[in-house]
Amino acid sequence: MIVYNLRTSRPRTTAAVEGVSVSTIGILYPGHSAEDDYPWVEGVLHEAGYAVRLPVVHTSVGEDAHRVDALLDLGGAARLAEGADRVTAGAPCDALVWACTSGSFVFGWEGAHEQVAGLAERTGLPTTSTSLAFVRAAQRLGLRRVAVAASYPHDVAAAFVTFLGRAGIEVTALGSHDILTAAEVGTLGREEVLALAGGVDRTGAQAVLVPDTALHTLPWLEDLEAGLGTVVLTANQVSLHDGLALLGEVPPVAGLGRLFATAHEGARTAGTPR
Repeated sequence: MIVYNLRTSRPRTTAAVEGVSVSTIGILYPGHSAEDDYPWVEGVLHEAGYAVRLPVVHTSVGEDAHRVDALLDLGGAARLAEGADRVTAGAPCDALVWACTSGSFVFGWEGAHEQVAGLAERTGLPTTSTSLAFVRAAQRLGLRRVAVAASYPHDVAAAFVTFLGRAGIEVTALGSHDILTAAEVGTLGREEVLALAGGVDRTGAQAVLVPDTALHTLPWLEDLEAGLGTVVLTANQVSLHDGLALLGEVPPVAGLGRLFATAHEGARTAGTPR
């Protein structure tokens, strides 16, 4: 087996595994829904020979509701600061991901960048969020027209469409499913996730975007792309990819969809692109 340090992508032999420098990406995750996607994919990365840890730190939740007021509270500075402080109090990290889509795009384009910049300033770590990660993933794949299959009520999903528009990404169709809580989203199984993603009109779209980190998707990425016949980007997938990009070149990893099919250059700094 070959083990790679994700900062350099230079191979190490098995004998050096014990001494290899392991990269650590802190995952700030609101509440409890699909956080088990991260230890699962950490195992996938290790099997592929990449030394990375993905410790999850849960941020507090006031009211679990896909409503704008509740989401503004969920992604508010005080809740994120408390979570960020617990990240820095634990094992050293190399990067930080605010793994929440609606709790970032609901603040708008500028607000989402300010949110990430505030976390980076507080922790001293390069930082990204799921909403910004969606934009970067689309840009890395050269996507300009996408369909969105959202678990949220229509008004929240429409805010994501507006956010993508600020990045120059056209949404050709929007599917919203009026699921009111992250807890309910987290109970959806493989067939329900495939139906949710596959229900949106894909005419003219280069990909389907599936926001909401409360939705389990990582084990089913290949099934999603095969079933829909197109590129599929999901919230936990792009969060992982952009977190890795903060460390340097993102390696190809089999089984994690077309986004991970080839290597990609690292991100520039926290809070970009503008």
